[in-house]
Amino acid sequence: MKFTLTASAVTVLLTLCPSTFVYADETIPGASVQSLLQYAKESNPEFSSMRHEAQAAVERVVPAGALPDPKFRTELMDITKMGEQNPTIWPGEVGSTRYTFMQDLPWLGKLDLRRDIAQHEADASQAKAQGAWTELAAKIKVAQAQRYYLHGSEKLTREIFDLMVKLEHISRSRYASGLAPQQDAIRAQIEQTTMRNELIALESERAQVDVRLNTLLSRPAKAPLALPESPKAIPTPEQLELSKLEERARQHNPLVFAEHARIQSAEKTRDLTYKNRYPDFTLSVTPVQYQNAIKEWSLMVELNIPLQQSSRRAMERESEAMLAAAQTRKQAVANQVLSDLAENLAGLEAARRTRSLAVGSLLPQAELTFNSALAGYENNKVDFATLLDAQRQIRQARQNQIKAQLEAQMRLAEIEKLIGEDL
Repeated sequence: MKFTLTASAVTVLLTLCPSTFVYADETIPGASVQSLLQYAKESNPEFSSMRHEAQAAVERVVPAGALPDPKFRTELMDITKMGEQNPTIWPGEVGSTRYTFMQDLPWLGKLDLRRDIAQHEADASQAKAQGAWTELAAKIKVAQAQRYYLHGSEKLTREIFDLMVKLEHISRSRYASGLAPQQDAIRAQIEQTTMRNELIALESERAQVDVRLNTLLSRPAKAPLALPESPKAIPTPEQLELSKLEERARQHNPLVFAEHARIQSAEKTRDLTYKNRYPDFTLSVTPVQYQNAIKEWSLMVELNIPLQQSSRRAMERESEAMLAAAQTRKQAVANQVLSDLAENLAGLEAARRTRSLAVGSLLPQAELTFNSALAGYENNKVDFATLLDAQRQIRQARQNQIKAQLEAQMRLAEIEKLIGEDL
């Protein structure tokens, strides 16, 4: 029996089962750091909330510099006309009707200062959001570096495991020929069991890192991730010059910029506090209606009298103290940032040198030692313990290479977080 699907039937199936086709076209993140960062920027709820808060702070700027709404007042005078009529609220039938239009006016410069304060607070909020992003980006970069390290360690362990299987076969052949004791094969099996345990530990650690990374991306804990690609290349020594990085940190570090914005806000708040020594005004215009005609006009000016000098002096001292605190806090933050920058730069240089030593010297020497030990074991010139020790040297050299690469990537992520931008 044959079944034929018409175009309409295919359309119905696509409508009923859209998720299958969407998932097939969906790109799984995790191959590169950039794909992870882009995904996190769009989906991380904490960063999204910080962006909304920053946007809310920006929207406060315009109202802060605007005049308050004017007021309107209506007064019906002599609603009974000296007792000659019943009470009424019709303007043309009362004794007179007063219409008052009032506008509050702060002292010159106060509105500008309030707007400037709101603007600096908005700048600090935006810097705080940017700081949250750099912190999140650093965590993602570190997690991706750990994923690459664990993937490389697992691959290395499997390669060494395969090598130990071959060594076991060699030892068994030599034992069958009476050239080696049975203990050699048993020791090779013990090494394989140890590596199986290490593979279990690596798989568990890799699963934990994937869960942490999915949490940062706001994805389900067990959501699949693509295998990590090669990590980011380490910048050249010229790009990692301490003086240049310190200058970039002073200019672009979000924490330093946020404290600078708070200093400017504190300065404007102090100026506004001193402006409160002067009175604010209220202006009003009042037309007066008699029957059906406006026959009188009055103008009124009202101001508050700043007599409470002791409270104002206290507020002025408070504003000065808050400014001094903001300036000191910025210096403390800058000192910490520069200290962390120098520390991570030294760690990155040490990791680079360690990796260079492992690749250029330690690993070739270990490989030569192993090849020599293998040939000697096959010719009955060295024992199996010497061969195992040579194999461990190769493994240690390659592990040092991978660990140094991980350390360098972690240090690089911290440096990029401190300077507020990628290198």
